[in-house]
Amino acid sequence: MDSPRHDHRHGHGHGPDHGHDHAPHGHDADGLAELLELDASVFGTLLDQAVAVAVAHAPRPTRTVVDLGAGTGTGTRALARAFPDADVVAVDADAEMLERLRSRLPGTGLENRVRTVEADLDAGWPDVGTADVVWASASLHHVADPARVLREAHDALVPGGLLVVVEMTATTPVLPDDVARPDLAAHLERALNQAGWNRYPDWTPYLTDAGLEVVDRREPTAVVPPGPDVTRWAHATTTRQREHLADHLDPDDLAALDAVLMATNPADPGPAHTVGAHGGRIVWAARRPR
Repeated sequence: MDSPRHDHRHGHGHGPDHGHDHAPHGHDADGLAELLELDASVFGTLLDQAVAVAVAHAPRPTRTVVDLGAGTGTGTRALARAFPDADVVAVDADAEMLERLRSRLPGTGLENRVRTVEADLDAGWPDVGTADVVWASASLHHVADPARVLREAHDALVPGGLLVVVEMTATTPVLPDDVARPDLAAHLERALNQAGWNRYPDWTPYLTDAGLEVVDRREPTAVVPPGPDVTRWAHATTTRQREHLADHLDPDDLAALDAVLMATNPADPGPAHTVGAHGGRIVWAARRPR
C-alpha cells in the first residue's frame, strides 16, 4: 500500500529508543524512563497543547481513551485529567514502564479510571475494546507496520471517534552565548537526521488511507528558560547526543556539547542553570467518519 508520498521522513528527538512500544531493558530502561519524565516536565506546555487538540475534536461524551505506547504515564494522566468522565487504558510493551505508571497513580484521584494493558503493537491490536479517543504519542513510528495499526485503530474507534498522533520535532538544548555556536542547532538537526533518530513520515496520507478524516494538524513549539529540570534534561539529552552522534558532528560541535555537559553536571553541587531548551511537536487529529 505504501507509495512514494509516504517516504518523506523526519528525524528528531532523543534517540533511537525514545518510543515506548518496544521494551528496553536494564540500565537503558531506567535512563529512558527518566528522560521521558524530564521531557514531560520541561515541555509540559507542548503536552498540554496536544491534549487540548484531542479535547477540541473528541466526540461527546468521551467514555474511553486508549493511550498507545504510554511509557511512564505522563500523557495518560494528562488525558485522564482532560477527560474527567472517561476511563483511560494505557498500553505499553514494557512491564516496567507500566509498573512506573501505576506507581504514580495513588493520590492523583485517577486510580479508578486508569488501567494498564501490556501489549506489543507488532503482535496485533491490544484487547482494549472500543474507544472514543486513541492517542499515540512518539510511539507510532516504532511499529513495524504502522498502516496496519492505523487501520486497526480506525476499526476500534466508535463512529465519530478521534485518533491523535503526536511526534517530536527539533528538541535541543538552548546554549548560553559563551558556549553556543550560531549553527550548532542546525548541525545537531542534520546529525539527528543522519543517525535516523526518531524517524517518522508525514502521517497524513497514512491516516487517510486508513479511512480516517484529518481534521487538524498543528506544530506547536516552546522555548523553555533555564532551571533545575531543564539542567537535568539538558544533561541527559546531551549525554545521549554526545554518545550516539559523535560520528556526525565536527570537533567544534562536540566541544560545545562537552561544555554543556560540564555546565549541567549533576555532580556539581550548585549548577548555574544556564542552559535552556527548545522543543516542538507535530499533532495530527483524525476522525472516523460517522
